[in-house]
Amino acid sequence: MTTSQRADTELHEPYHGLRREVVALLAGERDWLANLANAAAAVYDRLDGLNWVGFYLLRDGELVLGPFQGRPACVRIAVGAGVCGTAVAQRASQLVADVHAFPGHIACDPRSRSELVVPISVAGRVVGVLDLDSDRPARFDEHDRAGLEALVAAIVPLVDWERACAA
Repeated sequence: MTTSQRADTELHEPYHGLRREVVALLAGERDWLANLANAAAAVYDRLDGLNWVGFYLLRDGELVLGPFQGRPACVRIAVGAGVCGTAVAQRASQLVADVHAFPGHIACDPRSRSELVVPISVAGRVVGVLDLDSDRPARFDEHDRAGLEALVAAIVPLVDWERACAA
């Protein structure tokens, strides 16, 4: 293995371990609320530099707060509004180094400086997002985005999204 391959593996290893841990926590449990709560807790516990981690679920055309770790948060976010709503509208992860420079940023916690939001898609339909905030500017990078997109892909088959998104 070359030095660059080893460095790349080391950068991704926290996400491989996190993904294994989350899949083990969720495997065999059918309750969507318990599964999303444990997933949020595992991410919050295993990744450094976070001040908020949680899920927003798409219900009746808007994002509604789901299980999370951190300070109280905004309960409802319109599709297209803020970083979370933009992730849904664009159906793409949003990696924001400075939330204060993001047009329309919603400041649920004024301590947050950077954010990463990964949309959750099931059968081609966005059903929610995984949202991570940090009080450090530029906390997230492309490795974080790729690792968390892989985590979300691993969570999708382990959650009853129909129930989770029922109003």
